[in-house]
Amino acid sequence: MTPGNNGASTPEDDDPFGYLYADGQANGAQPPSGGYGYPNSVNRVRPVGTRQYGAAQGQAAPTAGYGQAAPQQQGAYGRPNAHYAAPETLPGGGAPTAPQQHGGGSGGRGRGPNTKGLLIGAVAVVAAVVIGIAVAMTSSGSDDDQGGNEAGGDTTPTQSQTTDPSPSASSSAEDEVELPTIDAKALRLSPGVATASDIEGAQSDGGVYVANLNQAGASVTWTVDGIPKDGAYTLFARYSTVDEDQSMTLTINGKTFGSKMNLGNFTGAKGDFAKGWTETYAYPTLSKGTNTISLSCQDGDKCNILLDQLRLKEGQVKR
Repeated sequence: MTPGNNGASTPEDDDPFGYLYADGQANGAQPPSGGYGYPNSVNRVRPVGTRQYGAAQGQAAPTAGYGQAAPQQQGAYGRPNAHYAAPETLPGGGAPTAPQQHGGGSGGRGRGPNTKGLLIGAVAVVAAVVIGIAVAMTSSGSDDDQGGNEAGGDTTPTQSQTTDPSPSASSSAEDEVELPTIDAKALRLSPGVATASDIEGAQSDGGVYVANLNQAGASVTWTVDGIPKDGAYTLFARYSTVDEDQSMTLTINGKTFGSKMNLGNFTGAKGDFAKGWTETYAYPTLSKGTNTISLSCQDGDKCNILLDQLRLKEGQVKR
């Protein structure tokens, strides 16, 4: 070897990067065939986009050889690349995965959300709201009713209330005096007038009535005590007649009172006194205390009657 040439096995030849230097290139250094300048390195160079995913295990995807131009992969923006092949279209490519379904029913069928449960919950909420509103309205109505009673509304007593008699009703009941009734046999009779009981229908004790009043001057007199106050009263007379309407003179405390007392044939009985019992009334004015009442047959009177009873009531009434 000479000083300028050390032969083929020089350190430069052992330098894997000797081909990068000018003196290495002058001495014939070549890039190693393994690629990337590393001895025994594996050339895995492939253009972008040539990787095939989903290939069968152990099967290598085809690659472009060294120095072979890789197909152009980039296309226009938003447009599919003509050189791209979806993995599922290649041999051994993975099939698209079906979307996962939540839940499962009979027969492997999926089902959606539990709408039935949601509907039941919504109905329960609405029912609770309606019940609350109804309770509130009922309570409000009760309060309004109580207020109406206090303000002069419907004052119908409830079970918890008591009703006391009003003062006016109590006064009327206390002021009303039970006035007496007199039977025929208790009356004072004028001469020629007598009592009898052979005709049925009289309400006096024992069925007794006054007869023989159809004569001039005949009379009956009732002296009544306990008149509570001065004023108008009603005198009732129960009698029987079978003829035309009758009328007799009414005397109060010795004075003729108004017109004659009407004793009409209101039943229309003809000839049978038992069927002619009826009642009439007059409105005399009495004084407080004791009063004398007389019924007599005077000139112009019609007195063909049987007299049963006399009774009084306070005020001017009809029964």
